[in-house]
Amino acid sequence: MSQFNMADMFGKISDLQSKMKEAQERLSEVIVEADAGGGMVTVKANGKREVLQINVDRDVIDPDDKEMLEDLIVAGVNKALEKAEAAGKEKMQEVYKDIMPGGGLPGMDMSKFGL
Repeated sequence: MSQFNMADMFGKISDLQSKMKEAQERLSEVIVEADAGGGMVTVKANGKREVLQINVDRDVIDPDDKEMLEDLIVAGVNKALEKAEAAGKEKMQEVYKDIMPGGGLPGMDMSKFGL
């Protein structure tokens, strides 16, 4: 491989890295919502798996049953994070297909890259 081809290849790798970084930054724009307890607790999270908001219906707040509220919050957060992970992977797969048309490199396991 000549020096010119090697430089071209490294330029493409650098471009790929910058596009992947930009795509990862855009994951914060992917918003999902999940609920628990029939909507008594709702949780919003983003594609970076960051919890953005938790809403608790006043009717579920019972000082004598704190454990139920805690369980609903945990369930809602877990559901939201599962949805966020799936949405984030989907977004990254779209970007990956745009960056590397034709499926990328044969034998390359993209799950190691969160895809």
